[in-house]
This record gives sequence, structure tokens and C-alpha cells, in this order.
Amino acid sequence: MEPQTTQSKKIIIVEDNTSLAEIYRTRLELIGYTCFVAYNGITGLYFIQKELPDLVLLDLMIPDIPGGQVLETMRASDWGKTIPVYIISNLNEAEA
Repeated sequence: MEPQTTQSKKIIIVEDNTSLAEIYRTRLELIGYTCFVAYNGITGLYFIQKELPDLVLLDLMIPDIPGGQVLETMRASDWGKTIPVYIISNLNEAEA
């Protein structure tokens, strides 16, 4: 069995700033990742549960369902409790 390459790895980007989301997607796809972009928490949870990605890039301040609640929902579920999540946010530590 061959080791998994970046070409088969999936990343879900949950970011409501469309410009930032497209920058992340473009950069990651250029190096071989498959990316899905969600601009709100509802769509983010849908993609995460459907695709079971290798990584989630999650903004905390997103519409519909806040990023913190998306993360809580993931961690409370069988399908999302082990998926790595990187928080991407403009909040400083005190705000977060």
C-alpha cells in the first residue's frame, strides 16, 4: 500500500470572507489538496460531515452557526471528534 499523498487529502475551509477563502483555496489546491469552501456554519457542518476531511480551517466569526459551535458539534459527534481543526480568525486572544 502506497502512502497517502496531498492530492488525496481534503480540507474544508469555513470562512465568510470570500476573498480570504479563495486565497486559502487557491494556495492549497496549487500544492495538491482538494478543498471545499463554506461561507457559513451550516454549510460548513454539512461539508465536514459529508466529506470527512483530513483538516478543517475554521473561522470563529461566521454567520448562521458561530465557529465555536461548529467545533463543539464536531467534537460531540462520532464523525467529527477526531478531525483536526485549525482556527483562523482575526480575533485577538482577549476577544477569543
